[in-house]
Amino acid sequence: MDLRQSFMMAVKSLATSKARALLTMLGIIIGVAAVIVIISLGDGLTAMVNENFENMGTNLLMVSIVGRGTSSGVTEEEMFALAMENPDAIAAVSPVTSVMTRSKIGGETLDSTSVSGVSEQYADIKSLELTEGRFLQYVDVLRMRKVCVIGSYVSDEYFGGGGVGETVRVGGDNYTVVGVLEEKAGYGQGSDDDYIYIPYTNAQRLSGNANTTMYYFSAASADATSSAKWLIEDKLQKVYGDDDAYMIISMSEMLNIMSSIQGTMLSVLVAIAGISLLVGGIGIMNIMLVSVTERTREIGVRKSLGAKRRDIRSQFIIEAGTTSAIGGVIGIAVGVAAAYTVGNAFGITAIPSGSAIAVSFGVSVAVGVIFGYLPANKAAKLNPIDALRYD
Repeated sequence: MDLRQSFMMAVKSLATSKARALLTMLGIIIGVAAVIVIISLGDGLTAMVNENFENMGTNLLMVSIVGRGTSSGVTEEEMFALAMENPDAIAAVSPVTSVMTRSKIGGETLDSTSVSGVSEQYADIKSLELTEGRFLQYVDVLRMRKVCVIGSYVSDEYFGGGGVGETVRVGGDNYTVVGVLEEKAGYGQGSDDDYIYIPYTNAQRLSGNANTTMYYFSAASADATSSAKWLIEDKLQKVYGDDDAYMIISMSEMLNIMSSIQGTMLSVLVAIAGISLLVGGIGIMNIMLVSVTERTREIGVRKSLGAKRRDIRSQFIIEAGTTSAIGGVIGIAVGVAAAYTVGNAFGITAIPSGSAIAVSFGVSVAVGVIFGYLPANKAAKLNPIDALRYD
């Protein structure tokens, strides 16, 4: 008997007992679907995290200055000089000073809008794009000009999508809007688009603190991130002589850590989901053993007509493989649909990969073949005379 005949007999056998066949496939369906859902959502989450880090800037280095409780410390001029002296490693630097004050536009208070003082290099560091006007300039910082750049949310909510030339009141002073930023990911109240940027020199005056405690650096390239971090650490160590006086966070290092954690978690979840495939394989083996018992006389007739052991064995192995393959196909359809449904519910773009689908299907078929071998081998070893006499 050739493979085509064996396959047709397997399909016919499954069709004669649809309910039992479906229950046999259930473990395979659940296992394959679970693996596809986990991998699809995992890939989607990884892509989302990578996109967020790219929006923040993978070359970004954030430096937080805690100090040693004394007035002496690193100055803005020293940080700017460090960048100018090492252009191959550091592309830009900006002090970042948060202003704890409410802003007003007309008579309306901006409760959720954040105000930050930055330098003219901040736009390059954070890859900010403008839809209107310009960003802050060196002369604005130097002369403490009362100008500001607003996020797209502020522009849309209060100026109808524009804003250049309008006035925003910050800390009791009127600031003229000179630029409107392009919308970034997470548009909405309290997001990165709900921001007002002013010169950091003005922000220091408003906050009453002349010492900058936060700096954003941009490495010259992704490969230069480690060099840039080492230069900053060396500088701060010479100034403070204490590792606890500062903290440097590298976005690229954080991305690598996040990717490693996600990869480990994904592997564990896939392994757990794979247990369902093992259970499904055991189910197939049990049903195939029952099938061998029920078809003992059929096996005896076939052997008496000249069928060899390998023919009987291949027939039952193909039947088991066909059962798991059909279960795998159903599991793929269920898994893809479930991945999109769950992804939409949690705001994650599911990414069903072809490789995950192919591997899941291949594993499901392999499980059927492996667990179907024992029943097939039992059938092949039956004595034809005993089989014909079986009631």
